[in-house]
Amino acid sequence: MDRLDKILVSQNVGSRKDVQKLIKDGAVCVNGECIKQPQHKVNAVADDITVSGQPLLYSKYVYIMMNKPGGVLSASNDKRAETVVDLLPEDFKRPGLFPAGRLDKDTEGLLIVTNDGEFAHNMLSPKKHIEKKYIARLDGIITDEMISAFEKGIVFTDGTHCMPAKLEIDGEDPSKTTAVVTICEGKFHQVKKMFAVCGKNVVHLKRISIGDLYLDSNLPIGECKMLSELDKMSIFMGKMH
Repeated sequence: MDRLDKILVSQNVGSRKDVQKLIKDGAVCVNGECIKQPQHKVNAVADDITVSGQPLLYSKYVYIMMNKPGGVLSASNDKRAETVVDLLPEDFKRPGLFPAGRLDKDTEGLLIVTNDGEFAHNMLSPKKHIEKKYIARLDGIITDEMISAFEKGIVFTDGTHCMPAKLEIDGEDPSKTTAVVTICEGKFHQVKKMFAVCGKNVVHLKRISIGDLYLDSNLPIGECKMLSELDKMSIFMGKMH
């Protein structure tokens, strides 16, 4: 059993403020009875919930976009450090939530938090060729040799081969020290290690997109929002060529 407002927020009906207004305005019914208390407990699976006359098709899975801040672990729980799941508003929390496609502790930007393992696997599998795009600020200038090395596929010092990647100079940075990097796999510390092979250190790293899903520019660092069906679909539209 969960609060009615919490369930409606989880199903992307609106923000907590939006759904509480809907409930208080009498737009939400449970088993045919109009409920005006946001805290009313319901069984999302067994109860018949309607919003403005439309049945609520409950999904047990949630898909959350977070603008991850630096200094927070991409993990479900940790006894010593704050995790991305700790940052979620209470309305968004579910059993089994985890970050799909982790970002390093000091890396910022687009992170998907979900409780759907199959979705996460499809998004992260290198075989699916889902692009992940990053903005990287370096301690040196980006050269044509580096761009060529990324295209061919960087090889780490331990012999690990990376798939071909795209390296571009950020056109808005005249110093040529800010790169746009596109990869379609997610090895441990991959972007930083790729630049290290080229003799450069990453000073700041931010993920801006997964597939065709881009980080919402209106989402402040540390905040999150539910993904729509269209958002979810857009993840699988961007393919690496």
